[in-house]
Amino acid sequence: MVFVPHDWRLALATVVLAGLVDVALGEPPNALHPVVWMGRLIGALERVRPRGRPGAEFAFGVLIVAVTAGAAFAAGLTLTLVLEHAPWWVALPVGAGVLKTTFSLRGLVRAGREVQRALTAGTEAARAPLAALVSRSPDLDPPRIVSATVESLAENLTDSVVSPLLCYALFGLPGALAYRAINTMDAMLGYRDEREYVGKAAARCDDAANWVPTRITGVLLVAVSAARGTAGPAWWGFRTQHQPQYGPNKTLAIATMAGSLGVQLQKPGAYVLGEATRPLTTDVIDDAVWRVWAAGGATVALAAVLAAVLAGLVHG
Repeated sequence: MVFVPHDWRLALATVVLAGLVDVALGEPPNALHPVVWMGRLIGALERVRPRGRPGAEFAFGVLIVAVTAGAAFAAGLTLTLVLEHAPWWVALPVGAGVLKTTFSLRGLVRAGREVQRALTAGTEAARAPLAALVSRSPDLDPPRIVSATVESLAENLTDSVVSPLLCYALFGLPGALAYRAINTMDAMLGYRDEREYVGKAAARCDDAANWVPTRITGVLLVAVSAARGTAGPAWWGFRTQHQPQYGPNKTLAIATMAGSLGVQLQKPGAYVLGEATRPLTTDVIDDAVWRVWAAGGATVALAAVLAAVLAGLVHG
């Protein structure tokens, strides 16, 4: 299988270096970011979609998924084949640099911190960074702003970190880039508005791609909660508070985080998760950020080991 690196040491080092680059440098410039290129392709295709015909829109949405994810997979496969013939001192930084663009632990934490810092200055100040983090209306009171921030940190731990790294460990750069394309399509098109039919295929693919990683995220949050003495409540949230009527993955990590933190997280007009043993103040974001860092770091370590093991098994 040519998807994974040809050397187990290279596979392991690629994940570790990508994690270090993410923590140290964050996101590359937009001009060099594959996700920006994916977004432009998705946007261009969406603008020419058929309108007012649900069947045609759905079929066109399937085409968008096939073209965008296929292009991402092909680009990753081409790069992998090229790097197989490159010396390690070229293959390692290039592979790690591309892998880093598929996940963002530092960026996720930074977004949560920006809301937290703004909230200390006042409710109005927090609404702009909150709008950049969540899709719901930012017109919320301070406890609901804290709740929305923590919910986003928990939910996006899967999308931003666990899923792309797991896809890399299993399918190399082609898998990680294809996952990022699917997730980007869902983020741009997967809404119940005028884009409902054209975005339905992307939303279903995103649900399928995140099903296993979401459950891994929940288990990781339970594991890291042991360091804070809240593994039991986190496991209770994982096992009992998930509400699948809002999607197969939507509330699972959020429910686990709610249990771990001892708070009640709520999306107005939708779900209520957890039991409140403490108020929703800004220090709750601090505790959530620690758990995201810890679970994200564990993900990098586990993905590195899994990638090395699979590369060793595949290539001997």
